[in-house]
Amino acid sequence: MLHISNVTKLINGQPLYRDASFEVFAGEKVGLVGPNGSGKTTLLRLIIGEERPDSGNISLQNKMTLSYFSQNVGEMRGRKALEEVVSGHGNLAKVNQEMRLLEKKLEDSADVPMSDSEMESTLNKLGDLQHDFEKMGGYDIEARAEEILTGLGIAPLDHHRPVEDFSGGQKMRIALARALIVMPDIILMDEPTNYLDMETILWLEQWLKNFKGAIVLTTHDREFMNNIVNKIVEVAQERVTVYTGNYDFYLREKGIRKQQNEASFDRQQAMLKKEEEFIARFKARASHAAQVQSRVKKLEKIDQISLQADEEEMDVMLPEIPRGGNDVITFQNLGKSWSDSQGNPRLVFQGLNGLVARQQKIAVVGVNGAGKSTFLKIIADKTPATTGTVTIGPSINMGYFGQFTLENLTPEYTVFEEVQAKIPRASDGFVRNLLAAFLFKGDDVFKKVRHLSGGEKARLVLAYLLTIPHNLLLLDEPTNHLDIKAREVLLDALKRYEGTILFVSHDRHFLKEVANRVFEVSNKAITLYEGNYTEYLAKTKK
Repeated sequence: MLHISNVTKLINGQPLYRDASFEVFAGEKVGLVGPNGSGKTTLLRLIIGEERPDSGNISLQNKMTLSYFSQNVGEMRGRKALEEVVSGHGNLAKVNQEMRLLEKKLEDSADVPMSDSEMESTLNKLGDLQHDFEKMGGYDIEARAEEILTGLGIAPLDHHRPVEDFSGGQKMRIALARALIVMPDIILMDEPTNYLDMETILWLEQWLKNFKGAIVLTTHDREFMNNIVNKIVEVAQERVTVYTGNYDFYLREKGIRKQQNEASFDRQQAMLKKEEEFIARFKARASHAAQVQSRVKKLEKIDQISLQADEEEMDVMLPEIPRGGNDVITFQNLGKSWSDSQGNPRLVFQGLNGLVARQQKIAVVGVNGAGKSTFLKIIADKTPATTGTVTIGPSINMGYFGQFTLENLTPEYTVFEEVQAKIPRASDGFVRNLLAAFLFKGDDVFKKVRHLSGGEKARLVLAYLLTIPHNLLLLDEPTNHLDIKAREVLLDALKRYEGTILFVSHDRHFLKEVANRVFEVSNKAITLYEGNYTEYLAKTKK
């Protein structure tokens, strides 16, 4: 179906990959994995034809169709949301336009008569177009577009709003819907879960499971990838390696292959040493000349096994944290209302009562708009409650991660200087290792904060937040903008962390690994569930 054969791609003369080869067959679901900068997005762009390989071939079976969702949605304007989605089916839009022109021609024939032969030709052409339009699903395309938009969190009332009115995140959802509406043979998707909440991720996951065509995707959401893909293509260390299974299988199989590689390397090294010792011992003896020469030729023909390079292990050295009181957070009769654009109060939640105890790691969950982030902001004293009180226990040193923290960085500092200012006693080596764990390597540490993207700022804040001796962490979507490796670094740090955590995340793997309690915000109230996130799902049958 899709064949990538011996592809080499260079960037500024440096190889992303050499002689990369793999295939995508009908109905396969393929996950691209690898470190940031390894070339996953470039590989998608090569497949779609936006870039060309330096050598090798990429071929698609005749008449196979592709659609592509990327993080660069381009400029959206001049259409309503529904029209933008329908426009994704370019062929369908073209056929529809031709139909409209012929229908207009027939309407005008009352004033501008056509000959019998012209009328017959027009009717036949219109009939052919109507047949093609129906075959492509044209008569129900608006209904499908509305279903997809709604599934991706764009409310029906907003389907006819101009695309210019939507936020960047909402435009991403519209662009994603535009890629899905095509129903191609292969969908290429670059980070489709960015800007999606839990409900829309689950909807998209189910849609992709039901999709009959092939999929090639990148994602930082481990559980999303696990539940969809049946093949992994790893892009790393200038090569492409294929694993037949999901992400968990890939991790296990990669470990097994590494052990096998090391064992084969050790056996070959032992054999080479033995042969070289024989040659060194007998090369001066004429009686053994033939044997020595034979073994020299044997060694020259051997393909030497090379050890696979070890991946850089990244972790965060957590500080010793002071012990605080057992009752870390107490909230009573907590309520919050916002004013809408007309000045009318909109109730978010009311009458919340609860206690967060020492060393609890609580996931705050709920549907989009339930007030999860607002709840954290009230606890962190970033926004006032409308009613009720929040009491922070004695000797509690709170750290908060959220949009507010990203706005409190110093624009003129470099990344390195920003961390140094926050942890002034840390050595240069410690700061560099810490930043490397959060993907700031080499000259990245000298970038000015004002030049960082939102995702880079988020990683920077997390980097220093974890090294300050807070005994309470409030984290609002800490995994956004982190790749799988960086998420694992953060996850490992939070599992080792001995303080108290209250956090919001839509990463299910992260929720399952970190949380030992769950607060569910729903129906403008809060419910505590003892046990971890998996137990919460079982209790609530979600």
